[in-house]
Amino acid sequence: MTSITLRVGARDVAARLDSNGHVHVDGRGYRVTAVSPGIYLVADGGQRWRVAVAEAGGARWVAVDGQVAVIELGGASSRSSGRRSGHAGAMAAPMPATVVKILVAPGQEIAEGATVLVLEAMKMELPIRAPRAGVVKAVRCAQGELVQPGVSLVELE
Repeated sequence: MTSITLRVGARDVAARLDSNGHVHVDGRGYRVTAVSPGIYLVADGGQRWRVAVAEAGGARWVAVDGQVAVIELGGASSRSSGRRSGHAGAMAAPMPATVVKILVAPGQEIAEGATVLVLEAMKMELPIRAPRAGVVKAVRCAQGELVQPGVSLVELE
């Protein structure tokens, strides 16, 4: 059994991986199945999530339901998308991807969780959602553009 500690905000979270493909986080078990390289199906009873994982620049990027995070293992700090600027309102790609749709414009007010753009990577659409409510300060990408992980795509004031 492999154990790791994830830093989520100011809190350390214990995670264990057993030989049966189950991940236990804070004592709760999840079944993880690899779908394709970097794409996993995570199941918890009746709920299922499609999870994309990519590594770039020494960090592991994880995208779940449009929320993107950078995970550092071993109790190091964990950050939201956007090269640590996620808390300040920037949103970034979790892996190399193509911008399929841009759903916001500078000056537009958006709610927390609103889809701001849609990326396509590995034949999968990845909606990028606002980490908080705010006003769009800048859109730093164009439809059809190939974007790289960690680069701010949309910034909130």
